[in-house]
Amino acid sequence: MPRRDSGDQDDAHLSGEAFGPAPFGARNQIPPGERLVLSVAEAGELLGLSRAFAYELVARGELPVVRFGRRIVVPKAALLELLGSAASSA
Repeated sequence: MPRRDSGDQDDAHLSGEAFGPAPFGARNQIPPGERLVLSVAEAGELLGLSRAFAYELVARGELPVVRFGRRIVVPKAALLELLGSAASSA
């Protein structure tokens, strides 16, 4: 394979495109208010519940969650829908 002269290279190496997407697990810079999911503890805190009671609601199936292996997260959309349906039935 012929060796490329430095003048033949495109500018992909300058923009970071030459290395492809960020590796899995790399932290992105999404502000907490922009995330799509919350931890169970964060959801409990927003609802004014203790962490233990939030996990109890998860165990009872009363708090909507998504499981990724051992990680349990609460989708913001499901939480807002839950609160909306609770407010309309009250």
